[in-house]
Amino acid sequence: MGPGNLFSRLAPVLALGAILLSVSLAQGQSSDRAKQVGSKMVCMCGCGQVLTECNHIDCPVGPVMLKKVDQRISSGESDDLLLQSFIQEYGEQVLAEPPAHGFNLVAWLIPGIAFGAGLALVIVVIRQWRNRTVRRDLAPASGPPISAELLERGRHQADRETDD
Repeated sequence: MGPGNLFSRLAPVLALGAILLSVSLAQGQSSDRAKQVGSKMVCMCGCGQVLTECNHIDCPVGPVMLKKVDQRISSGESDDLLLQSFIQEYGEQVLAEPPAHGFNLVAWLIPGIAFGAGLALVIVVIRQWRNRTVRRDLAPASGPPISAELLERGRHQADRETDD
């Protein structure tokens, strides 16, 4: 196996490694704290993805926002101050989850309230069905009385037909 043959076999692997390296360098080396703060924000390019997970090729907004986060963290800015500055720049829609105050508190409470109301409705319906079933089972039979002779004749006929 010659050196040219070895290079031709390793070329795809080397190319893939170079691509992955260039992508990671282009996205910037974010610190763990920057990734944590970035996960609390949405990329404002319109994709609706979390900032650290925006995977659009040539996204014009995501890398710029991540670079700002890195710069502000390296300058010693607190997480709350950093988030407030992004809220001032982009509005509250930059937050990945709405703050739990004011009207947004309703967005946090509605799922729990809806679950509780649905569970209560199911319990009420099941109890009503049970009560109807019990009342039907306890209802007295109506109709003319059956004589003992007719009842005995029916038992004998049932025994003959089931023995065969």
